[in-house]
Amino acid sequence: MEASVRWGLAEFANPRVEADVGERFVTAAVVEIPDNEPYVHIVSCGHLPPLLLHEGTATFLNVAQPAPPLGLGGLAESAYTPTTFVFAPGDRLLLYTDGVTEARDRHGTFYPLLERAAAWADLRPGPLVEAMTKDLQAYVAGPLDDDMAAVALQREGS
Repeated sequence: MEASVRWGLAEFANPRVEADVGERFVTAAVVEIPDNEPYVHIVSCGHLPPLLLHEGTATFLNVAQPAPPLGLGGLAESAYTPTTFVFAPGDRLLLYTDGVTEARDRHGTFYPLLERAAAWADLRPGPLVEAMTKDLQAYVAGPLDDDMAAVALQREGS
């Protein structure tokens, strides 16, 4: 992935425009959810930590050894080491972009995702993303200044 991203960024970069040099990278969270194991394996390439929603609680899943964002891997010795977390039946995983966490209210205070997320811990993925989006829009009380994406997953089974 690193080589592919670096190639793509170089291929489409305009050498006459230096303004985008600081934006020539991509953060990523690579998530593996084995079918028959109550775990999730995560490799973070500079991405925000996924949020685990478990029995009414919300916890950031911070990986032990994050890698640099894709496109910057050549600047440091990178190891793409997965960190394993418990992901039990009924648990939800919320992945999101910085458009969520960097949204601000009219006083300039960042959106408190971790504080708010526990209230949605029992919602299925679709309603969870809808509830977060409505809450975020109400918090900002206006248009979002950045793009936003969120994906919610639920471990099925008993």
